[in-house]
Amino acid sequence: MKGLDTWLSEYGESHQNSVNKNIHRLCVPLIMMSLLGLMGEIPTPNLLGEYALNFSHVFVVLAMLFYISLSLSFSALMVGIAAPMLFVIALIDQKMTTQEVLIIWGAVFVLSWIGQFIGHKIEGKKPSFFQDLAFLLIGPLWIVAPLFPKYRK
Repeated sequence: MKGLDTWLSEYGESHQNSVNKNIHRLCVPLIMMSLLGLMGEIPTPNLLGEYALNFSHVFVVLAMLFYISLSLSFSALMVGIAAPMLFVIALIDQKMTTQEVLIIWGAVFVLSWIGQFIGHKIEGKKPSFFQDLAFLLIGPLWIVAPLFPKYRK
């Protein structure tokens, strides 16, 4: 299994252009949040009473297991990022209809992916996830990596 350094290095190979990097710094978190928002709208049985467990929670837990296998520090940081996202998503869900939520998160998701592909067109390289879908989980780690001294450039 690849280690964190290998994943980040391979991801970074197609993210050298400063414009593409900046687009990713904006779009990756937006994609993450919008994906969680969309997954939260998938109907699920109410197994825990008042607390509504949904597919976004399951996805975060599975992603965290992958992150833990790579780095406890990075996984702790990702919990600190995902938890507020889930909280904001829950607040939005309380204030809006399902249709409104789907339109908003769907638009953010599509527009952010368009931004990503524009960045890769500028970069002149294909997105990393064309090589391996696991890079979809590496993108958020690549965004936060500079918070760790080892990964500052």
